[in-house]
Amino acid sequence: MYHTNDLHSHFENWKPISHFMRQEKERHIKNGENVFILDIGDHLDRFHVISEATAGKGNVKLLNEAGYDYITIGNNEGITLAKEDLDHLYDEAAFPVLIANLFYPDGTRPRWVKPYEIQVLPEGIKLAFIGVTVEYPDFYSQLGWKITDPVAALEECLAEVREQADVVILLSHLGRTADEYVAEHYDIDVILGAHTHHFFESGLLVQDTLLCCVGKWGQYVGHVKLYIDKNTKRAVQKNARAISATLLGGYTKEEDILDVLQAESEHIMKEQVLELKENLEMDWFSETAFANLLASSLKDWCGAEIGMVNAGVLLESLPKGPVTRGDIHRICPHPINPCKLLIKGKTLREVIIKARRPQTELLEVKGLGFRGKVMGKMIYEGVEVIPDTIPGNKLLLKEVLINGEPLEPERLYSVGTIDMFTFGYIYPELTTVQEKHYFMPELLRDVLQDKLVRMSTSVKS
Repeated sequence: MYHTNDLHSHFENWKPISHFMRQEKERHIKNGENVFILDIGDHLDRFHVISEATAGKGNVKLLNEAGYDYITIGNNEGITLAKEDLDHLYDEAAFPVLIANLFYPDGTRPRWVKPYEIQVLPEGIKLAFIGVTVEYPDFYSQLGWKITDPVAALEECLAEVREQADVVILLSHLGRTADEYVAEHYDIDVILGAHTHHFFESGLLVQDTLLCCVGKWGQYVGHVKLYIDKNTKRAVQKNARAISATLLGGYTKEEDILDVLQAESEHIMKEQVLELKENLEMDWFSETAFANLLASSLKDWCGAEIGMVNAGVLLESLPKGPVTRGDIHRICPHPINPCKLLIKGKTLREVIIKARRPQTELLEVKGLGFRGKVMGKMIYEGVEVIPDTIPGNKLLLKEVLINGEPLEPERLYSVGTIDMFTFGYIYPELTTVQEKHYFMPELLRDVLQDKLVRMSTSVKS
């Protein structure tokens, strides 16, 4: 088995990986060996122009061309696409999509999903491939899906397949901790992992289960060898290794489907969406008209009293003149959703204080949907921060005004912001807010584009 995980549309190494997969598959088949190619989710990421322009269907074409046999999905497939886009993402897929814990709200399984599939090898040995993905119920339900407990779904599958299959392979987009738990409690031969971008150079044996994962971004390809006794039909030896993509340069062709998709996607993204009358400058550590506009757009979009966003989500300035879909995507590539929170005044004050710290502004964030460099300065709409004038206390606050009125510690304020602030890594205070509402499938760049288009239209009128 050859496996990839968490590519996140980083196609830098995709050409050699794809050609390597195809040639290895041909070689093994020619030698009379059984071979499977698998992806464990988050293959697409809408930060990339191909995934954005094609709504992920370009990723499926790449998986088809490389000869993948089974895949499961990650949260980037599951909750960054509109329901209709995900429901048709795999219309042209040449492989089954294995997800045991994804359903429509009425409990029926999507037509393009299988919980597992059993492969009967020429030797009569039966392999069961099962897929599960990480559970984000709030996000999936908002998009019109039902996501269930992956471990409970796995139990149901195992109850069915263990009577039929000799060897069980789990495609798990759950993360390392969950994989180790499953290995300790269930009879599974191999778990191919993803989600937490962990890296096992030669696998990790937990109980008698081999855990495998090869980091992220196509930096490595995983290779697992199973030796199965033809008489007992049990795996008697399990070997794993990680193959660096830097070693696969000899498998690259000059031009292939990736180049075609890139050109087609760039053409799609040249669609003009508005005409900008003046430059909008970006500065991660200063208040700018551009950042203020984004904070204002979040306030309006969410119907909130105030807007709050970090300047680091704007990656570039936007010059005056024609603005295309590609321009908006380039400066705001994050798969981040707008979010409305109800926050007590005292909690809001804590967040404002923490956001002013240099270590927060300079924080390099990985994941959480953020595709930028650093957090940058927190920008507000409807908030005036009056710093303390006592020498040495510049990070403390004398007063916070909300729309001109002093902040009330026990009052609930509605805040239009971004979902990454609610995940606990940067602002744990926001994980326990009394009420939060995510706007989906709209992304932050949709909010920005809507504001810019309305501004452009009002100027013309």
